[in-house]
Amino acid sequence: MAVLFGQRYSRQEILSHVGDIQQVAGIRMMELCDGLERGVRIADVRTGSGLRFQVSLDRGMDLSVAEYRGVPLAFRSPNGDVHPHRFEPEGFDWQRGFAGGLMTGCGMTQVGSPCVDEGTALGQHGRLSTLSASAVHQSTRWEGDEYVMCLNGEVRETTPFKENLLLLRTIETRLGESVITIRDVVINEGDHAAPLMMLYHVNAGWPVVNETARLYLHDACTEPRDADARSGLPDARVFCSPAPGYREQVFYHTLAGDTDGFATAMIADGHKNLGLFVRYRQAELPRFIEWKMMGCGFYAVGMEPANCLVGGRAKERAQGTLQFLAPGEERHFLVQIGVVDGEHALNQFTEENGLQ
Repeated sequence: MAVLFGQRYSRQEILSHVGDIQQVAGIRMMELCDGLERGVRIADVRTGSGLRFQVSLDRGMDLSVAEYRGVPLAFRSPNGDVHPHRFEPEGFDWQRGFAGGLMTGCGMTQVGSPCVDEGTALGQHGRLSTLSASAVHQSTRWEGDEYVMCLNGEVRETTPFKENLLLLRTIETRLGESVITIRDVVINEGDHAAPLMMLYHVNAGWPVVNETARLYLHDACTEPRDADARSGLPDARVFCSPAPGYREQVFYHTLAGDTDGFATAMIADGHKNLGLFVRYRQAELPRFIEWKMMGCGFYAVGMEPANCLVGGRAKERAQGTLQFLAPGEERHFLVQIGVVDGEHALNQFTEENGLQ
């Protein structure tokens, strides 16, 4: 049964109160029409719990604008949902199209810093978030008294004589719930092994991120990426007010998983009003990266499950940690992003997941 407006309802009870389920929840397809965003297809999703989020279908099916009961959850850059035709792949120019949003996909064959790998120049974070999805399909269905909303699409990254990777993405949520489930399948449809690098860049923003908030983890071992992060290591999991001239800090956390093989991280404010969490299967995503950016106008914290670090593909190859997909092989990934509302629910969630 769905919980709506503080009460539990059966399918029959809900449908007896509305003419169309869109009155309380659903998916609406639309297209942006102005500026650099012009032409980007959007799926606008409401769950009925107060969670509303948008999926950028022309940006690798990234999660864009997101809010809970009117409170914004995700950092948004001044770029907006830039149309992929304006992608600039060289060096760090990927940032010119970085929208922020609830989740930016990085990959599928490159993640992290620009580099040259075996003679191929690779820009920051790869091409995934700049590729348009095809075969997009929305579906809704009742499973007993639960109403399920799904988006499916295909995203392909291919270069003649090199990689030919197909991503099958499913984004699912349910009536009355505040959790988004992303199920990805990456298939190598080429005739030779291809590098596989995947990172889910979950971008928490103000007011979830504030000077009283902290990052909650389970039994974490933390390493700084560089000198900037090393200086901030004692305060890696707490945040300050926006600071002029702040230099980003990146931390590598090794998390303990639960008995089901999942790891969980959460950012919650010090008043224990609201928390934003990411939960993911560690078998495919053994790394967890924190991107801490406390700058004025660029105030965000990234929670980033990944199968690699962010030094770039050449560095992963040199270290012997670069993963590959053989021809015909497929890899499955599962990531959940959700909201925890209220002091009691936050205390229960942190206890159940061993978060500190």
